[in-house]
Amino acid sequence: MLGFRYSPAIAVGKLLRIALRLRGGGSALPGLVTEFFAPNLLSKVLGQLPRGVILVTGTNGKTTTTKILVELLSAHGLTVISNPSGSNYSRGILSALLGSVDMRGRLDADIAVLEIDEAHAVSFVRVIQPKVSLLLNVMRDQMDRYGEMDRTTQMLHKVAVATRDVLVVNFADPRLGSADFLRDVTARVSGFGISDRLRHLYAVDDELTSEVDEAPAAEAASPATVLEEVGTTSVVSFGGRTHEFQLPLDGFYNQVNGVAAVAACRAVLGDSFEPKRGLAALPSIVPAFGRGETLVVDGEEVQLVLVKNPGGFRVVMAAFEHSNVSTMIALNDNDADGRDVSWIWDVDFSPLGEGVDVVTGTRAHDLRLRLNYDEIPCSVVEPNPARALREFLARNPGERKRIYCTYTAMLAVRRILRLEALGEVA
Repeated sequence: MLGFRYSPAIAVGKLLRIALRLRGGGSALPGLVTEFFAPNLLSKVLGQLPRGVILVTGTNGKTTTTKILVELLSAHGLTVISNPSGSNYSRGILSALLGSVDMRGRLDADIAVLEIDEAHAVSFVRVIQPKVSLLLNVMRDQMDRYGEMDRTTQMLHKVAVATRDVLVVNFADPRLGSADFLRDVTARVSGFGISDRLRHLYAVDDELTSEVDEAPAAEAASPATVLEEVGTTSVVSFGGRTHEFQLPLDGFYNQVNGVAAVAACRAVLGDSFEPKRGLAALPSIVPAFGRGETLVVDGEEVQLVLVKNPGGFRVVMAAFEHSNVSTMIALNDNDADGRDVSWIWDVDFSPLGEGVDVVTGTRAHDLRLRLNYDEIPCSVVEPNPARALREFLARNPGERKRIYCTYTAMLAVRRILRLEALGEVA
């Protein structure tokens, strides 16, 4: 029990959260306001959890992996809290928790699975020591904020060192799977990986700037949970046995996210993990907010795909068929996207060879220039997302539609599409 002194802050946060949801959207503002009046509230609330906190971080895949892990733990009967919107700073996490705590700050849950931004995770673990940390990958991302990948690796190393019980790492990532990265780690190290026959499908950032045929091999111990086969039915191995599973999310990278979540669930539950029960939860997983999510507008399906760095853009394009698909790309350079968009020059856009129908966003003209260099036809350049969407939706009726978006562009496009679907946009 936290004590009565926290009740006013929680009350204000809850009211603000309700008001914002009535306006049609979530926000980190309730958490920011609550944090101002009760700066220790987050650690107090999370400190109540009998199974502690699982921290999920890394460059790509945090939101989807967190969503899958929540489902796996829930399938085993645990009450799980999380930050499902992908708002992964402390204020966003606190905003999500405000829906679960009572007026005295009491939380009825067993465990928290929290997606946390790599940079913010460093300050988070100083206050809240995770019981389990799941580290997904390191790629160039928002270089104006993170700098080079070595700096991101150093951030994740600090998270690894702060982890109490089990560190789950991606052994397919040459930085996270190295013996040097694991120095000073006191938690038990486990992890996930990819079989040698699938290695060519897994992109690491080094391959964008190097002529090597494959990325450097990891140096540390073999992973405990391995993706062996991918397809309509995929195969994962652990404990000396193989297990089939179905995860209805497009792309090899999402199968890797699924195996990462299985590895983390095994780390949490130990001998209590039941493969049949856990894997049976996977077929019902739906895409996370804006990550392959499909919205229906005027009877046509429009798929939203988040892209935010060269490695991520490459793997998502490899995941989809591009023939007979209308394509739009929305590129913003707001703070949450990263101001430096030079990364688009490291993306190979050749899979979009049939052309891009519309480009939009604050850096639409930069993107059009980049497509020119890859000789990708582009029909419309419209920086305004609402006008761009109207143009895009009107083109090629009956054809599948896909929109690649950076983060803030995805939020804007998703909001406009939902209004279009409800008939609220003229």
